[in-house]
Amino acid sequence: MGLTNRSVGIKAVDSGLVIQKQNPSDKVVALAGNPNVGKSTVFNGLTGLNQHTGNWPGKTVTNAQGYCSTKKRSYVMVDIPGTYSLMAHSAEEEVARNFICFGDPDAVVVVCDATCLERNLNLVLQTIEISSRVVVCVNLMDEAKRKNIKINLPLLSARLGVPVVGTAARKKKSLSILTDALDKICSDTIQLSPFRIQYDDAIEAAIDWLEPIVREKCGGKLNSRWLSLKLLDQDESLISEINAYLGDEFLKDNELQNKIKEARAGLRERGIENQDQIKDLTVSALVHSAELICDGVISYENPKYAASDRRLDKILTSRLTGYPVMLALLALIFWLTITGANYPSQLISNFLFRIQDKLMELFIRINAPEWLSGALVMGVYRVVAWVVSVMLPPMAIFFPLFTLLEDAGYLPRVAYNLDKPFKKCKACGKQALCMCMGFGCNAAGIIGCRIIDSPRERLLAILTNNFVPCNGRFPTLIAILTMFFVGTAGGAFSSLFSALLLTAVIVLGICITFAVTKILSRTLLKGIPSSFTLELPPYRKPQIGKVIVRSVFDRTLFVLGRAAAVAAPAGLIIWLMANITIGDMSILNHCASFLDPFARLMGLDGVILIAFILGFPANEIVIPIVIMAYMAQGSILELGTLAQMKELFIQNGWTWVTAISTMLFSLNHWPCSTTLLTIKKETGSWKWTAAAAAIPTAIGIVICILFTTVARIFI
Repeated sequence: MGLTNRSVGIKAVDSGLVIQKQNPSDKVVALAGNPNVGKSTVFNGLTGLNQHTGNWPGKTVTNAQGYCSTKKRSYVMVDIPGTYSLMAHSAEEEVARNFICFGDPDAVVVVCDATCLERNLNLVLQTIEISSRVVVCVNLMDEAKRKNIKINLPLLSARLGVPVVGTAARKKKSLSILTDALDKICSDTIQLSPFRIQYDDAIEAAIDWLEPIVREKCGGKLNSRWLSLKLLDQDESLISEINAYLGDEFLKDNELQNKIKEARAGLRERGIENQDQIKDLTVSALVHSAELICDGVISYENPKYAASDRRLDKILTSRLTGYPVMLALLALIFWLTITGANYPSQLISNFLFRIQDKLMELFIRINAPEWLSGALVMGVYRVVAWVVSVMLPPMAIFFPLFTLLEDAGYLPRVAYNLDKPFKKCKACGKQALCMCMGFGCNAAGIIGCRIIDSPRERLLAILTNNFVPCNGRFPTLIAILTMFFVGTAGGAFSSLFSALLLTAVIVLGICITFAVTKILSRTLLKGIPSSFTLELPPYRKPQIGKVIVRSVFDRTLFVLGRAAAVAAPAGLIIWLMANITIGDMSILNHCASFLDPFARLMGLDGVILIAFILGFPANEIVIPIVIMAYMAQGSILELGTLAQMKELFIQNGWTWVTAISTMLFSLNHWPCSTTLLTIKKETGSWKWTAAAAAIPTAIGIVICILFTTVARIFI
């Protein structure tokens, strides 16, 4: 049966319990699953939305809501965070658990990975304990076929007692069987008999003792057998949610409390003394049930189907080769970005500045005042044009390359490799994933920190994400490296050498990240590092066309739009400062002169420092502001070649010490305005937002002063 998409955007569900129906008759369907089973791909295929997907765990960090309809019904699809279990151990797992347990969905689709089905059944079994209206979607059937794994879906459905369908969500047509199953399961006439987990005899006796009164007191709002088990377990976070859902009076009921005490006494008589023992026995029953169900359902023509993945992992995650491979791939990405961005950047620049000339002609034709044309065209438009021409080509190359590594399954290996050094800093290995995202845009990296469960470790990742230079700082770093350390003549190896030097600068930023993380862990953010489960996904052939389109629209244009929005008012301010004079100097030069003594201590000059300050909205405009101030022009401009730029800088006192100091401060200074606003939104605190700006700036000042002092001693 076909399906149609009826949504034009994603509705983020903050609490996981707020649903917006387009029609009162819409059925609410929760889309659940382990991390990295293609759940968001299923969601996109059903709703037509573009929830970002990737081949690493933890992509969905909030609930997303979309709509689809069949010939029979219309559905509200809710993509909840990936979770391995409903016995939640993290914030995102709690969101998933709360929606399934207390969000009152009309049905739950549990998406499983066909290549590791038995492990995924843990979540399926817990879900059918809560709701009988469950559809098991065995996804990635194409990968299972490629690995010669066969699954008897009818037999699996018979054993589970709920519908089971096989899909390959990357092929949207395969999802029609899932919507057919949803139509059937949402029918009022269907009768289901889900598999019932058999627990230890002592636990079963305790459940039987509690269940009658639980059924009476909860009024059928929750599955009484499941609720009885959880009242025995007494998980604090779950109990608070039960209180919120059923009301405080439910757990305060004296009769119920007496029954719970009696049930626990019965468990103690049988040697089950505490919650941990109950949980262990519960998990054991789940694992045993999954084994029984899968026996005879799954067959492997080649038992060594994952051998090639393991061989590759020995190279990519080895202590000996893992780090060199990471650095080599990083250098390769930078080289491709640097080499590929030059020509399109020049084309875009020429095109946009031709439009600028036409705009100036228009203002002259209508006799507009010079100050108006200067402010709007030479100020606002010129800065935005510069940001677009400088940012768009590198991002259009960098983001797809980064996404290809993500889609292939390499990024979780990076997190695995960096988990140990982050642990030594009392942080979380998942911070490596956020750090990688920061290469493209620090604001995106900050948002990515949501995948870190611990609030303390999430804050550590947020405060240190800026030490990885974003795409906006690459032009400054590349230009200085090329002018002063590679050579401006070009040649076959020029861009490669630039990429290697840029990689070395990046490694320095990563080392500073580790150092600052460790210092913060011992001072402001003391704590014990939490453990986390990171499932290494199978290597997959990236969908190159889809990756390019998604990365351009979801990342490149999104980041570019935000940068242009803050660059426009910055352009007006810069133009005003450059054109309003006090005495014989512009305000811009007055500010530069005022800052010059302090800047000299850092190996800079006042012009460079004021350029960084005015580049707060967008780091891309730092070098143009420096050029403008040196040439005493009234608008932001660009020199024709790097050789001309180098000559201008040398005429204004630049040396190799100035060049290195400028790169060090570019690597370590306050985040851009977009990133700071993102930090404020993610932390909800101006205090931590200020700290995120002050920490890298203070470190940048100290490093620059130390380097300059040492350099002057030995020169």
